[in-house]
Amino acid sequence: MTLIRDEMPFDVAAREALLDAAFGAGRLSKTSERLREGRLPAAGLAFAAVDDTERLLATVRLWHIRAGSAGAALLLGPLAVGCGAQGQGLGAALMRHALNTARVLGHRAILLVGDLPYYARFGFSPAPTSGLVLPGPVDRARFLGLELKAGALSGARGLVTATGAMSAAAQAA
Repeated sequence: MTLIRDEMPFDVAAREALLDAAFGAGRLSKTSERLREGRLPAAGLAFAAVDDTERLLATVRLWHIRAGSAGAALLLGPLAVGCGAQGQGLGAALMRHALNTARVLGHRAILLVGDLPYYARFGFSPAPTSGLVLPGPVDRARFLGLELKAGALSGARGLVTATGAMSAAAQAA
């Protein structure tokens, strides 16, 4: 049995190991990481899929950003499913849960960098991000957006910047 729940502090080590395995050593050098670095995920928008022994199977987090002229939005990522749990629909279940929760919480739009064939089924496309720029290199075809409220990214232009709360470790540095 699998349960999707809020991420807990005791999930951190398992989450980091899962992300290292999924994305490799270079994961922290990616452009999206510049927007997450030293920040806390958006309140109520960090999720874990666990089995009945509380073993972490998959993870997803969303982060506060400013989408240029469109204003407040969220950045989704990373989404990762452990290799032993792939092919069971956990990634899709986490995506649906995250998108639903963001909608209920009143968020207007979500951006991500990812594979269009995977994320298109959730409504993401490159069109809403055409006028936006990330703070580093990115394959434009992988820079995707989704409006949770119609028109939220209409005509959006400018730099995407981090706006979320800083972590205690980042504040102390």
